[in-house]
Amino acid sequence: MADKEKILDIKDLDISFKTTAGVVHAIRGVDIDLFTGETVAIVGESGSGKSVTMKAAMGILASNATVNRGTIQFSYHHADGSPATVDILAQPKKWIRDHINGKRIAMVFQDPMTSLNPTMSIGKQIMEGMIWHFKTPKAEAYAKAVDLLREVGIDDPEKRMKNYPHQLSGGMRQRVVIAIALSCNPDLLICDEPTTALDVTIQAKIIELIRRLQKERGISVIYITHDLGVVAKVADYVNVMYAGKIVEKGTVDEIFYDPRHPYTWGLLSAMPDLDTADERLYTIPGSPPNLLYEKPGDAFAPRNRYALVVDDKAEPPMFKITEDHYVASWLLDPRAPKVEMPAELKARIARMKEEAAKHGGEL
Repeated sequence: MADKEKILDIKDLDISFKTTAGVVHAIRGVDIDLFTGETVAIVGESGSGKSVTMKAAMGILASNATVNRGTIQFSYHHADGSPATVDILAQPKKWIRDHINGKRIAMVFQDPMTSLNPTMSIGKQIMEGMIWHFKTPKAEAYAKAVDLLREVGIDDPEKRMKNYPHQLSGGMRQRVVIAIALSCNPDLLICDEPTTALDVTIQAKIIELIRRLQKERGISVIYITHDLGVVAKVADYVNVMYAGKIVEKGTVDEIFYDPRHPYTWGLLSAMPDLDTADERLYTIPGSPPNLLYEKPGDAFAPRNRYALVVDDKAEPPMFKITEDHYVASWLLDPRAPKVEMPAELKARIARMKEEAAKHGGEL
C-alpha cells in the first residue's frame, strides 16, 4: 500500500433525510477507503445506503438531505501536477460542479435513459463536458468524442455522433454513458448498478469494457451493486452494507471465501448456483428495516437466526479479523457462542475455490 495514494477517504459519514413521514436516518457512520487504481465494491439490498453514500462523495445529495457528521476527503492533482486534498462536504455546490463533477469524479448510472438528454445528439452530450471543464475547441472535442465512442466499442462512431438516445439500443446507450463519464479523464469512476437494465450477454461486455478501460487509464473504480456475480469479477475490496452501515469489509477473497457476518452469508447463499442441492433459491428471511423507526442494537437482528440477546441492546463494534477484514457482529466477540456458517454455504464456497483453482486462482 505504501506506493499507492489514497484517492478517497470517507470517515464516519452520517446522513438523514427529511421526508413527509419523518426523518430517515439513511447513512449511519460509514467509513470507506479507496486507493489509486483499485476497485472497491459496495454491496447490499436496495435501500441499504449504497447510492446515497456515493452521491454524497459526488456532492449531489438531494436538497432534503442533512449531513449530521463525517468527512469525505478526495485527493487529486492539479494540471501542473501539484497535489490537493479537499473535503467534498465542506465545498460549495458551484465549486464541486466546476472542479469535481464529471471532471475528476464521474458516475455511470443504472438506467442510461435517465442519464442522457433525449433532445441532444450523442456527439453533443459527449463533447459538452470537455468544452465546459477544459474550454476544448469544438473541432478537438468532436475528434475526441469520436475516439471515445470507438474506445467503448461502438461501430461507425461518426454516424452515431449524430444519433439521439432513442435511436440506440440499451447496451449502446450504456456505452455512450461510459464514454461521457470518461470524456474528461476522471481519477475516479463510480458505477451505480451499471448493468441492471441490460441482458446478460451485454452485461458481461459492459463489465469487461469497464475493466479494460480502468487498466488502460489507471483510474479507480467504485461499483455499487447487489449482484455478487459482478463483484467477484471486478472488485479488489468489498464493503457489505446493511441499513446504512457497513457490516463487513475485506478483500474480495475474504468476503467470498471467509465471510463472517450472517448477512454476508445470506447474500452469498442467495446467489444462483447450478450445483446447489436445494430445490429453491435461498432468500434472507424478513425485510430490510424501516429507517424511520430506529431500534436499539443491531439492525440485522430481527432477520438473523443467530442473533444473541445483546443484539437487541447494543450495536456491535467492528471486530478485526485480518489487516483488511472487519466485521460488525457480536458473533465475533470472544464471549459469543461459536457459530458456524450454514453447511450448504460451506459446500458452495468449497466449490467456488475448486472452480477458481481451475482458472488460475481467479474467482
